[in-house]
Amino acid sequence: MDFGLSSEQLALQESVRRFMRKRVAPLVAEHEKREQFAWELLPELRQFGYIGGLLPEEAGGYGMRFGDWALLMEQAGYHWLSMRVLLNALNIIASLLHRNATPAQRERFLKPLLNCEKRFWVGITEPNHGSNVAGIETKAVDKGDHYLVNGGKLWITNGAGGDCGVLVVKTYSDGCDGGLSLLLVDRDETKYAARRVGTMFIKSTGTSELNFADAVVPKENLLGKEGEGLKAILSGLNYGRLNVAMGAVGAAQAALDLSIEYAKNRKQFGRVIGGYQLVQKLIVDMTVRTEAARALGYKAAWALDQGGTARAECSIAKLYATEAAHEVASMALQVHGGLGYSVDYPIERIFRDTRGGMIPEGTSEIQTLIIGREILGISAFR
Repeated sequence: MDFGLSSEQLALQESVRRFMRKRVAPLVAEHEKREQFAWELLPELRQFGYIGGLLPEEAGGYGMRFGDWALLMEQAGYHWLSMRVLLNALNIIASLLHRNATPAQRERFLKPLLNCEKRFWVGITEPNHGSNVAGIETKAVDKGDHYLVNGGKLWITNGAGGDCGVLVVKTYSDGCDGGLSLLLVDRDETKYAARRVGTMFIKSTGTSELNFADAVVPKENLLGKEGEGLKAILSGLNYGRLNVAMGAVGAAQAALDLSIEYAKNRKQFGRVIGGYQLVQKLIVDMTVRTEAARALGYKAAWALDQGGTARAECSIAKLYATEAAHEVASMALQVHGGLGYSVDYPIERIFRDTRGGMIPEGTSEIQTLIIGREILGISAFR
């Protein structure tokens, strides 16, 4: 396994960094205050492969390897974790559409997603069900030419502002008795209620609650086959865990870089604080955690590039990187002292946002049980 980046990857990394510094960094603070995303960035991000990059070229993607994708997610996390979260959702949907959609559905939904013409959400989590996807309660009853949907979703990225979405439901029809299915929801034809939900982190992702009361979804909007929704969702979770892990690595590196710069310049008691042993200990601990998380993330990407599920590798990377990133952000607060608490300085936002990484794509506790199952061959899930 080669830990060095190729010349092509180094060129991609530098191009992305230049773009992020020029176009993204100046927008973050203001959009975080307004709790809005800068949607005008998406067409520009697409040139690097951030939208559909993992899809094959014939499907409108870039045919990227996971090692390249990990690099992109790290840079997104470095500059704006809200952006990384939105990109994760969009690419999960792109993957679901590529693998399961009919030609007509690809033309209607996948094409505008890749062209950044419509905004999308994916509705999985519910008020009573997060990690237990199989236990969701939203129902879709077959009514002939349409499904009648009843239920609610919570913590949905871009739910209130989206034009279309992929909705996970329990389906009831002649051929399916409560199996999970995926429905494509277009707001122009299906009426449902949506509202923003305030959160302490990733404030620019449009986190929302959705409610469906006798909502009509046309039968042709079934994505894939009835009863195979759980399999479709689970097949993409490892990719999502890699995304979260590498975004966390990027955020940790951002906190570390800010802390190194501050320690070199901030003076107390007549000398720069970087000259004090305890501050150096903080910087070293932050560096070790960031480097370890990066290595685990790229190992997971390498395992995915070998063609396997990389279930253990992706869960290990997600578990360690998200927890390490928040530890690094906490130590960065300590290095910065009172300045770190200021909402006008990035450390405060990074601290809040890194805490959020331990929940999505399976909590740290769920990752622990997955890893334990992979190691022991014994499931602790009930």
